[in-house]
This record gives sequence, structure tokens and C-alpha cells, in this order.
Amino acid sequence: ADRFHELVTSGFYNGTRFYRVRPNFVVQWGIAGDPKVSQLWANLRILDDPVKESNKKGTIAFAAAGPASRTTQVFINLADNGKTLDKSGFAVFGRVVEGMEDVVERLYWGYGEMAPRGAGPDPNQIETQGNAYLDAKFPRLDSIKKAVVLP
Repeated sequence: ADRFHELVTSGFYNGTRFYRVRPNFVVQWGIAGDPKVSQLWANLRILDDPVKESNKKGTIAFAAAGPASRTTQVFINLADNGKTLDKSGFAVFGRVVEGMEDVVERLYWGYGEMAPRGAGPDPNQIETQGNAYLDAKFPRLDSIKKAVVLP
């Protein structure tokens, strides 16, 4: 939660796209629109947290590609994914308290799974080209205008 707070307050998520939206699974974001900003955070990995709460619908966790690989990418569970994600080490750190049905579940999902498994955006291309790549090839993706911490 501390890393997420740091990313929000630093403006990291401003202008980022929801580049992976898989209905009944997850919505994922967290690669900066500016490749220079992505590079700054690329090696600032955070240690793995123990899984204390299940990945139920509406919970938020950091994405990972294996042990000790979490950086800036996060996802919201669009379904109860505890059976698969809990045992894979995805530790929940937050929960959507407002806007799940009218915002999160209505994000554009038409591009499908991200590359290389599907025809959706390639995270490696987002990291190296930023929003220019997404604007050119995936113009219908929804984005975060500005992320803030509410009192």
C-alpha cells in the first residue's frame, strides 16, 4: 500500500491507460505514459507480501511476473479470483469502495488479452514507447486523468 500511495502522490499514474481489461478476470494498469518515467521505476522492485486476504471481486493487488518482481503495475479483480491468484502470491492491498459497477466494469475491453498471448497491447512496447504506442495502435483504451489521495 505504501508503494501505491507513493505512486499516486508522485503523479505516476496520471495519464496512464487501462491496457489489460479481461471481463470476469482483471483490469490492469500501471505503466507510465512517458517511457523516461517508466525507466526510473523499472528496477525499484518491492518485496513480496504474504497473502492475507483473498483476491475477491473489487480487490486491488500489484501485478508480478514471479517472485520479487512487483514495481508499478496493479490490477483490480473483476471476479473472485482467489482460487488461482492467492496461491500465486498476489497479495491484496486495497479495495474499490465506489465506482466498481459504473466505472471499473465499463472500461473498454475490446482489444482482448495483452500480447503475446492476445492481440492487445504489449507491455514491453508501452514501457519503451509510452502512450504514443497506445494512442497509435489502441486508441479506445480508457485512461486515468489524474490520481489523487482523498482525505
